[in-house]
Amino acid sequence: MNRVIELKYESNYKLWLLFNDGESKIIDFKNLIGEGISSKLLDVDYFKLARIDNGGGIEWPNGFDFCPNYLKKDLKLK
Repeated sequence: MNRVIELKYESNYKLWLLFNDGESKIIDFKNLIGEGISSKLLDVDYFKLARIDNGGGIEWPNGFDFCPNYLKKDLKLK
Protein backbone atom coordinates (compact mmCIF):
# COMPACT_ATOMS: atom_id res chain seq x y z
CA MET A 1 0.00 0.00 0.00
CA ASN A 2 1.24 3.48 -0.84
CA ARG A 3 1.99 5.85 2.02
CA VAL A 4 3.52 9.28 2.24
CA ILE A 5 6.18 9.07 4.95
CA GLU A 6 7.63 12.57 4.70
CA LEU A 7 6.58 15.89 3.24
CA LYS A 8 8.16 19.30 2.88
CA TYR A 9 6.80 22.58 1.63
CA GLU A 10 8.72 23.70 -1.47
CA SER A 11 7.20 26.96 -2.75
CA ASN A 12 3.84 28.46 -3.68
CA TYR A 13 1.54 25.41 -3.85
CA LYS A 14 4.20 22.74 -4.23
CA LEU A 15 4.99 19.95 -1.79
CA TRP A 16 7.83 17.44 -1.89
CA LEU A 17 6.58 13.99 -0.92
CA LEU A 18 8.51 10.85 -0.01
CA PHE A 19 6.65 7.56 -0.33
CA ASN A 20 7.24 4.35 1.60
CA ASP A 21 8.81 2.70 -1.46
CA GLY A 22 11.51 5.38 -1.63
CA GLU A 23 10.04 7.34 -4.55
CA SER A 24 9.88 11.08 -4.09
CA LYS A 25 8.18 13.74 -6.17
CA ILE A 26 7.27 17.38 -6.11
CA ILE A 27 3.59 17.99 -6.77
CA ASP A 28 2.13 21.36 -7.72
CA PHE A 29 -1.33 21.50 -6.15
CA LYS A 30 -2.31 24.88 -7.67
CA ASN A 31 -4.77 23.35 -10.15
CA LEU A 32 -6.21 20.98 -7.53
CA ILE A 33 -7.34 23.57 -4.99
CA GLY A 34 -9.45 26.69 -4.94
CA GLU A 35 -13.09 25.65 -4.77
CA GLY A 36 -15.27 24.65 -1.86
CA ILE A 37 -13.41 23.32 1.17
CA SER A 38 -10.08 23.61 -0.65
CA SER A 39 -10.41 27.39 -1.18
CA LYS A 40 -8.79 27.98 2.20
CA LEU A 41 -5.59 26.39 0.83
CA LEU A 42 -5.14 29.34 -1.54
CA ASP A 43 -3.72 31.15 1.48
CA VAL A 44 -0.10 29.96 1.20
CA ASP A 45 0.39 30.16 4.98
CA TYR A 46 -2.55 27.79 5.41
CA PHE A 47 -1.31 25.56 2.57
CA LYS A 48 1.95 25.15 4.49
CA LEU A 49 -0.01 23.42 7.28
CA ALA A 50 -0.15 20.21 5.20
CA ARG A 51 0.59 17.09 7.22
CA ILE A 52 0.59 13.33 6.79
CA ASP A 53 -2.67 11.71 7.90
CA ASN A 54 -3.11 8.33 9.60
CA GLY A 55 -3.76 6.62 6.25
CA GLY A 56 -0.53 7.84 4.67
CA GLY A 57 -2.14 10.58 2.60
CA ILE A 58 -1.90 14.28 3.23
CA GLU A 59 -4.40 16.56 4.92
CA TRP A 60 -4.95 20.07 6.19
CA PRO A 61 -6.59 21.15 9.45
CA ASN A 62 -9.93 21.86 7.72
CA GLY A 63 -10.22 18.19 6.70
CA PHE A 64 -9.31 18.57 3.02
CA ASP A 65 -7.10 15.64 2.00
CA PHE A 66 -5.53 13.61 -0.76
CA CYS A 67 -5.33 9.81 -0.84
CA PRO A 68 -1.78 8.40 -1.07
CA ASN A 69 -2.70 6.26 -4.10
CA TYR A 70 -3.90 9.35 -5.97
CA LEU A 71 -0.74 11.23 -5.06
CA LYS A 72 1.47 8.31 -6.08
CA LYS A 73 -0.08 7.25 -9.37
CA ASP A 74 -2.21 9.98 -10.86
CA LEU A 75 -0.14 13.10 -10.38
CA LYS A 76 2.87 13.76 -12.52
CA LEU A 77 6.15 15.17 -11.33
CA LYS A 78 6.14 18.97 -11.66
